[in-house]
Amino acid sequence: MRSLARGVSLASFQVLALIVAFVAFPINRAQAQYDALQQEQPAPNLPGDAQQLFVLTNQARAQAGVRPVNWDPDLAEAALAHCRRMAAEGPIAHRYAGEPDVSGRAAQAGAHFSVIEENVAIGPSPEGIQDEWMHSPGHRSNLLSPDVDRAGIAIVSARGVLYAVADYSHAVLALDRGQIEAQVASLIRPSGVEVLRDPTLARQACATDSGLPHTPSGPQPRFVMRWQDPDLRRLPQPLTDRLRSGNYRWASIGSCTPQGAQGSFTSYRLVVLLY
Repeated sequence: MRSLARGVSLASFQVLALIVAFVAFPINRAQAQYDALQQEQPAPNLPGDAQQLFVLTNQARAQAGVRPVNWDPDLAEAALAHCRRMAAEGPIAHRYAGEPDVSGRAAQAGAHFSVIEENVAIGPSPEGIQDEWMHSPGHRSNLLSPDVDRAGIAIVSARGVLYAVADYSHAVLALDRGQIEAQVASLIRPSGVEVLRDPTLARQACATDSGLPHTPSGPQPRFVMRWQDPDLRRLPQPLTDRLRSGNYRWASIGSCTPQGAQGSFTSYRLVVLLY
């Protein structure tokens, strides 16, 4: 049996592949239909088949010279909920009336990410689904993407076939304010610049787009760097250049709520003051 499949990819708040359109219903009607489906007996979950498809995924990535993805239980939970919805609906899609999109479903399940991609399919077996995805340019691109490092896969059985959902993401750690600032401090200290313990002024500056909060006394920073990014593994190049200049002795680091964040993607907003 030839499987039917579709794929979608979202990254850095931009749609990278076409999301299958769905018919819009009035909100109340859509919610009622969704609630009714939730009350039905869910399609049987096949975790063994999902794990088999996960193994096939990493085998394909290894053959393509791409790093393997790690299993993500939050993505798997989101994938299973959508997989059962597909089985209840019949025709497969990436989103149904009354349902969040893939980024919303993953976030509701507890995942944190800067990239999210999804493949869906109907097929006779995990091998058949894998083969169909590998021969479809969009699905193959999602499955072999070097930009993802996590995957959650679900397969359920209904109507004599298998329904499959694979969600892939680039994971972002869920950190509190202190942990975010500590991570940035660990990147600054090798430069020899001392990190100040009190983040109050930097945190206040983080919440603004420009300028600094009024300080009645004390030294004023000579350089201010504000940025927002899901990746805390490196500093912005302008800040790195300043740290290397040898013209600064102290740094103050502040984190705050990201500005303009879209949807369910995770990002961090920071400011570093150099003295």
